[in-house]
Amino acid sequence: MPTPVVDRVAYLEEWGRPIRYRYVRGSWPIGALQNVYATHPGSAEMPSAGRPLTADLLVRLMSLGVVVAPLVLHTGVASQEKHEPPQPEEYAVPAATARLVNSTRAAGRRVVAVGTTVVRALESASFGGRVVPSAGWTSLVLGPDRPATVVNGLLTGLHEPEASHLALLRAVADRDLVARAYADLTPDYLWHEFGDSMLLLP
Repeated sequence: MPTPVVDRVAYLEEWGRPIRYRYVRGSWPIGALQNVYATHPGSAEMPSAGRPLTADLLVRLMSLGVVVAPLVLHTGVASQEKHEPPQPEEYAVPAATARLVNSTRAAGRRVVAVGTTVVRALESASFGGRVVPSAGWTSLVLGPDRPATVVNGLLTGLHEPEASHLALLRAVADRDLVARAYADLTPDYLWHEFGDSMLLLP
């Protein structure tokens, strides 16, 4: 007798539970754990950097001339207990986004990624200094020894001092700027999904 085929998304919607952090109390609907612009299921954790971007805020930013370019990104587990390098993550950079990024760079304007995993996606789609439409899995590990060449601004959540994602911040901003950004942190700051955010503009 053949094994029945189970739809992965439907199965997870019924039986799965989102990753939660110790400081999160109670249960939250799945909509509270997704970015407002999310359309494709597949992430292991919420891409937390985009959580402050409400629909109203995005409209206000666009009305001020900020260009918002979409890409598909399925984030892996950011809170690995032993602080290993980031896991491979699936991404897709469409042609329209590649054109927007390249024209923004050619005009001398900033390319600001919303989250460290978006940095990985855009840098993985960069060939010879230009972003090209591409899709697949990225194992790229960014840091001071492998700096970002496409992204020069980053909206990011806060990461623990030992986290591998913290090294990726230094791939976009220099070590001194990241150190100053973290200098005022106190033990009551919260990490990840329901924590604080910062904008790094080196």
